[in-house]
Amino acid sequence: MATTGGRTGDTDRDWQRLDIWLWSARFLKARSDCARLIQEGLIRINRQPTDKPHARVRPGDVVTLPLPRVGVRVIRVLALASRRGPAPEARTLYEEIPD
Repeated sequence: MATTGGRTGDTDRDWQRLDIWLWSARFLKARSDCARLIQEGLIRINRQPTDKPHARVRPGDVVTLPLPRVGVRVIRVLALASRRGPAPEARTLYEEIPD
């Protein structure tokens, strides 16, 4: 059975949908919020702006995202998410890149 977007069960893929990854990494509470932020064109993957929630993110990619009440964060993707786990698990998916 095939699934889409790099969700659980897609162990053979080297990418994941940006909205799913942001949600799994716990940057926002709802996947729809992640998709909305992306559609506003405010997120960049490797310095390239994207407005597509289905944009592919891979380990090693650098994602720049503006977050409400936090400011702009620049992160490097370390791993793809197999699920939306607890915060300590989500923190292992990325590393902060200092200004």
